[in-house]
Amino acid sequence: MASAEHILVVDDEADIVALVAYHLARAGYRVTTASSGTEALSLARSDRPSLIVLDLMLPGISGYEVLERLRADDNTRQVAVLMLTARRDEQDRIRGLTLGADDYLTKPFSPHELVLRVGAILRRTAGAGDRQSDLLTVGPITIDRAAHSVQVEGQEVELTPTEYRLLLLLAERRGRVQERARLLESVWDAAPDVQTRTVDMHVQRLRSKLGDAGELIETVRGFGYRLRQPRNESS
Repeated sequence: MASAEHILVVDDEADIVALVAYHLARAGYRVTTASSGTEALSLARSDRPSLIVLDLMLPGISGYEVLERLRADDNTRQVAVLMLTARRDEQDRIRGLTLGADDYLTKPFSPHELVLRVGAILRRTAGAGDRQSDLLTVGPITIDRAAHSVQVEGQEVELTPTEYRLLLLLAERRGRVQERARLLESVWDAAPDVQTRTVDMHVQRLRSKLGDAGELIETVRGFGYRLRQPRNESS
């Protein structure tokens, strides 16, 4: 029997929802349901389910768009997604997996297979879930505090230890202005031979290494620097 992990089932066909919910509940999962993409996104943000069984053909917002929004939101990007759809074309499967689906099951389906796939996905993601607290994501930038590494859009960025500490500090305090003196104190331990222009030089290098993502580091004239939250994540 499964533990009482929370599964959100999203489909506009009531009979499919009832069938999936019944078998998942019987397997020991806690199940909630949604009949539209808008409702699914709202429940995903408020309830943070372990996994979403997501139909593609939804009224209003398609399953593809729901998946894109889930992966673009820090609050839901780690939620596992099993796409359950009548679309059988290889292109549909590839698109779903490319957008970040963890698995893809077509209708008609075996309820027993669906339960097995849900369990397999949750086992795969359990280890990653243990490390979520080590990962800090701001827009396209992901900082792995355990590994002291940084990625932009999934690509590793080579930073010096000082550049890494500077970025981590700005990310942990994102949205708040950090005065140069505070940065010197926190990143450079207020070493007597380090001057404020050193901060400016390292910020310039950091921006360059981050590419387009470097634009998230804003200069606040007369004060210091701030790592702003991307607009699509501010709400």
